Amino acid sequence: MTTLRQHYDNSLTLDEYLAHMQVNKDEMLAIYDAFQTPNDARLNEIKDKNLKAIIITEDWCGDAMMNIPILMHIAKEANIDLRFSLRDSNLELMDQYLTNGTARAIPIFVFLDNTDHQYAVWGPRAQVVQDYVLDVRKDLPTKDAPDFEEKQKAVHHTIHEKYKNAPEFWNAVYESIVERILKL
Repeated sequence: MTTLRQHYDNSLTLDEYLAHMQVNKDEMLAIYDAFQTPNDARLNEIKDKNLKAIIITEDWCGDAMMNIPILMHIAKEANIDLRFSLRDSNLELMDQYLTNGTARAIPIFVFLDNTDHQYAVWGPRAQVVQDYVLDVRKDLPTKDAPDFEEKQKAVHHTIHEKYKNAPEFWNAVYESIVERILKL
């Protein structure tokens, strides 16, 4: 079995990941540019932990589009080196972090301490975002309904647009990640 350190070493740097992106790169960078990191002393506490992180992701993922730029800001302020592991090419790693024990939901942020052991895990969504997604999806027809795919596509578009334009979600993601790292 591959160690977390080996996964980290074999993952993409931020620049490599950005060069790889083909789907949500512009939107992700727009969120990065629009988000303002708060003046937050907790970031110094995080910096003192000397963490690094593996981000399990794919560039087509709307949740990754919104969450990764927030993590990028935290990482910049707290000196966390980020590496990006593509979910579909690294199922051995992904399957260690299934949501509810079954779903390969992304992104997943695996924080490693200075001994390369798992320190904390975050993802795929902040609770307020999860509540929103469940609410938007609640009226979808069953998967065998003839209009399921059309309605699911419309729901995904609604969620995607909200993610791109919701500073309140970005702030909730920020708080959720910081709290998870500090284990508050």
